[in-house]
Amino acid sequence: MAIEQVLHMNGGEGETSYASNSTFQKKVILTAKHILEESIMRLYCDIFPNCLKVADLGCSSGPNALFVASNIINTIDAVSQNMSHETPMFQFFLNDLYGNDFNTTFKSLPDFYKRLEKEKGHKFSPCFFSGTPGSFYGRLFPNNSIHFFHSSYSLHWLSKTPEVLQDALEPLNKGAIYLTRTSPPAVHKAYHAQFQQDFTLFLRSRSFELLPGGAMVLTLIGRDELNELINAWVVIGMALNDMATEKLMEKKKLDSFNIPSYCPTCEEIRKVIEEEGSFDVQSLETITTDWVKTIDVIDDEDGDTRAEGVATFIRAVAEPILKSEFGEEIMDELFNRFKNKIIQLEGVEKLEVPNLVMHITKRI
Repeated sequence: MAIEQVLHMNGGEGETSYASNSTFQKKVILTAKHILEESIMRLYCDIFPNCLKVADLGCSSGPNALFVASNIINTIDAVSQNMSHETPMFQFFLNDLYGNDFNTTFKSLPDFYKRLEKEKGHKFSPCFFSGTPGSFYGRLFPNNSIHFFHSSYSLHWLSKTPEVLQDALEPLNKGAIYLTRTSPPAVHKAYHAQFQQDFTLFLRSRSFELLPGGAMVLTLIGRDELNELINAWVVIGMALNDMATEKLMEKKKLDSFNIPSYCPTCEEIRKVIEEEGSFDVQSLETITTDWVKTIDVIDDEDGDTRAEGVATFIRAVAEPILKSEFGEEIMDELFNRFKNKIIQLEGVEKLEVPNLVMHITKRI
């Protein structure tokens, strides 16, 4: 099945939905808020548009897409008031792949508009939202049509699993679904090459779509080569490997499946940006987050409760693509084992992720 059809978060508003389990991603957005505010403020003061056009790439479903929009509106409103300048109109384009649950976000728009009117008043300029389905590894908008692109926790997803891993006669990454400490160099090379290709296409597409002076703030999960960090995909792979050993699933399926995701280093990001040539890096920061302790739970001291919360959060992200490969019937068992792995690993391994946050501007 094509990646574009199954790569989406759990929809709806249920217990395992992304809308109900995206507070971690919200906290990551908050850690990068100072970069977002500075970049959008600088852009606005340079061009003073009558209508500020912003696209949120990989918006997913739930409250975070509107949370980003709210941050941008508040920043521009404050700047406009300080400068005695009329606040511009806003046009937000929410982008994700075709299988994304846009409706959950759109259903929350009436309440969003009510809050905006209450906070800003009737005289506040109009704000418009629309959906733009499609892959950001290609064109999404006309030339010179967007002022600002934002993307958080999306660009570590690849357009596809590296072909060399899919086409190999013998599985190259046996017993794992992602890059691990024991993955052969050929697996690392394949993932890195796919990332270079995809990120280059992303930058080239956005360079056409941005207006002169346009900018982007991008946040994605990175990698620190100096530290051995274990992310969620590695832990899921451990749980699947145990299940395959116990013959609860086919080992052949595990050996042939690789998650289409790559976490680059800062140096790898810079190199692609420099070689593509359309953008200047204004800032590139690494903000490390503990992806287990950051999850909200009722009792922070209760390791089992926290692990349960982490399993539900990861399930909201990972279940659709895993279900398409391994079947729905093993999902409960898989994420129960994932929870137990978290209990075993916490305090023993570094369960952290480096978040790479960059502000880049289009060259004129």
